[in-house]
Amino acid sequence: MSINQEKALYVHIPFCKKKCDYCDFPSYSGKEGLMVEYTKALCNELKEYKDFVFKTIFIGGGTPTYLSYECILMLKEAFEDIHIAKDGEFTVEGNPGTFTIEKLEEFKKMGVNRLSIGLQAFQNELLKGIGRIHSEEEFMKSYKMAKEVGFNNINVDLMFGLPGQTMEQWKESLKKAVDLKINHISAYSLIVEEGTPFHRREKNGLLDTPCEEVERKMYEYTKEYLEKVGYNQYEISNFSREGMECKHNLVYWNLEDYIGCGSGAHSFIDGKRIQNTGNPEEYIKLVKNNGTGTVDSFKNSLEDTIEEFMFMGLRKIEGINKLNFKRRFEKDIYSIYGDIISKHVNNKLIEDDGENIKLTPQGIQLSNMVMSDFILDKA
Repeated sequence: MSINQEKALYVHIPFCKKKCDYCDFPSYSGKEGLMVEYTKALCNELKEYKDFVFKTIFIGGGTPTYLSYECILMLKEAFEDIHIAKDGEFTVEGNPGTFTIEKLEEFKKMGVNRLSIGLQAFQNELLKGIGRIHSEEEFMKSYKMAKEVGFNNINVDLMFGLPGQTMEQWKESLKKAVDLKINHISAYSLIVEEGTPFHRREKNGLLDTPCEEVERKMYEYTKEYLEKVGYNQYEISNFSREGMECKHNLVYWNLEDYIGCGSGAHSFIDGKRIQNTGNPEEYIKLVKNNGTGTVDSFKNSLEDTIEEFMFMGLRKIEGINKLNFKRRFEKDIYSIYGDIISKHVNNKLIEDDGENIKLTPQGIQLSNMVMSDFILDKA
């Protein structure tokens, strides 16, 4: 594993106070008894990477701010040996209702300089309907707490297409976030994933989500409104004030190297995919025995990497730089995808501006269909 260039680090905290009804992430409620042992194992796995320099760090979950104060102190001590670049971005995810001044102060001392808060909606009836543990009032309390501790780089997650959600409620959520001068907004549509309570309700005809046309209008309004009030859309679902883009997520969208620590975490290093077990109990045992929680690893084929580069890169509004593609793969993008690009240019779903291949606004609406065309025939 090469260490001669700056990488990104993802750290997974699998604990939640309550599992949301739409969530299929590797996170768990009711496993608080594992917190201390898990954190000890995580700190040991982090020791494997003390010689690296990280340009971005992201502690996600689950709910990292649900960790006990004792566990946060242990994590803080482990991060004293982790090197972050001088202008590095260090994000922690958190959910309202799990913040305390003491926890936020320790994260600040750890070097955290960005928070990502899972709000999802401002309306209490919608929050209750999706299984969130917090109210709008608790979000406001948590947000003020974060500002008081000195966090100015804050993202808020919002969701549209929720059960029972109206266009007016979505407009209200966006306006309230903007009025708070939040400098990064992630606006995602609800995706009903298999195995979730929402999936079971949908199968039984009990999930009252807005129709496709309303959801499309919600997304169009999001783009128009946020652009009008000074946000730059730099990825399909992400909007930021000038210079406040999420550097860590850009690592994924540019298919750069990153290391994952913790249960359920993945790494992508030198074209190799490495996967940790998603089971926290197994993770603790594996780290004790092996120093890491790895259960699988494989080398990407060239075709796999090209596909992933296209899928991730087309999520960016600026798209894929043709020169970067050529440098990375020593091939012209048209020599591989010429027919597909030409087809979607003719359909006005893709644009070639001379430097970049990118989705048009209409292409973004049909992005899943467009991207499926970029799967290579590996026969």
